[in-house]
Amino acid sequence: MKRLFAAIFCLAIIACKGDKSQDNQPKEPKTDSITEDITKSFMEVDPIVLTLAEANKLAELPLNCIDTEYPNKLGQTLENKEAMGEPHELHPAFYGCFDWHSSVHAHWSLVSLLKQFPDLEKKEAIREALKQSLSAENIQGELEYFNRKESTSFERTYGWAWLLKLAEELETWEDPLGQELAENLKPLTNLIIERYMEFLPKLNYPIRVGEHTNTAFGLGFAYDYAVTSGRTEFEEAIKKRTQQFYLQDDDCPMGWEPSGYDFISPCLAEVDIMRRVLPKNAFSMWIDDFMPQLKNEDFSLEVGEVSDRTDGKLVHLDGLNFSRAWIFYSLANQYPEQFGHLKSVANEHVAHSFPNVVGDSYEGGHWLGTFAIYALQQAGNKPAK
Repeated sequence: MKRLFAAIFCLAIIACKGDKSQDNQPKEPKTDSITEDITKSFMEVDPIVLTLAEANKLAELPLNCIDTEYPNKLGQTLENKEAMGEPHELHPAFYGCFDWHSSVHAHWSLVSLLKQFPDLEKKEAIREALKQSLSAENIQGELEYFNRKESTSFERTYGWAWLLKLAEELETWEDPLGQELAENLKPLTNLIIERYMEFLPKLNYPIRVGEHTNTAFGLGFAYDYAVTSGRTEFEEAIKKRTQQFYLQDDDCPMGWEPSGYDFISPCLAEVDIMRRVLPKNAFSMWIDDFMPQLKNEDFSLEVGEVSDRTDGKLVHLDGLNFSRAWIFYSLANQYPEQFGHLKSVANEHVAHSFPNVVGDSYEGGHWLGTFAIYALQQAGNKPAK
């Protein structure tokens, strides 16, 4: 089937050129009227709307962690003893929130929430925190770290992807501060694009795991940035490599998921990048081979269950629920006639993990808010002011 489809797809591309379609016992989640109300609406499969009250609570998580330096996981390869330093010395912009990539997407969360809700209670504190973190001087310090001999693969490609997602959010923010910060970030944004362009031709096989190094996830966010920013060469490079990696894939073993530490679904991450790069008809044919069950009106998927939210790895499964949800929402919004039913599956996943975001231990709290915000953003409903 794939050999025939490859030929058909080549013809479709020609015809459609230019078409851009504290112990081992689990902790009881802390809930309040906000999380109870939103959970109730999710389970009833009502339209999902992020309110100002919820946004104020979610904003507390990144605002409180972007300057929390310890505990910290550096993920650093040392050239020598002189290469050691405290997190704020090594990463003057992104030293908080436990690790570099979590700090990056914490900044993304703050920008995203400000754009959706200009009247956030702590809007001035957020603006000031962003201005301090993303100064031109601090980004230059980040650039110097990335240019170290041993840092070529630092945060490849998960952190790279979130950096580009932050750049995209800033560049599309119609606020002088957003444009100022996007300009400050641009040297690092450009370097990340260069790293992608150097790395993708060397990667002979995609990485199909449920954690940070998943290739499809990294390509998805990178592609979004390329399209939004008009980086045509970068966009085409991603599109070409994506097709080379995944076009011939059949029968993704969804029954094997999730693995114990997954916060990304390997099968669904692949679906998510392919829906971006393939024209509508080609994508429909591809999904018939790869995951045809997604078209079934009665499709269901059990949520990921977390046994201990104080364990930084086990709590990944809450993130999996959010990342699955944003893929289901994206599919349903892009092709409602084929995948509209997936919104209810997404709602169930968000409803299960949302009550655990606010009030959770630092192991999950430093990053899960971002995943929740992005999932709600992809739901496609206008925020309730």
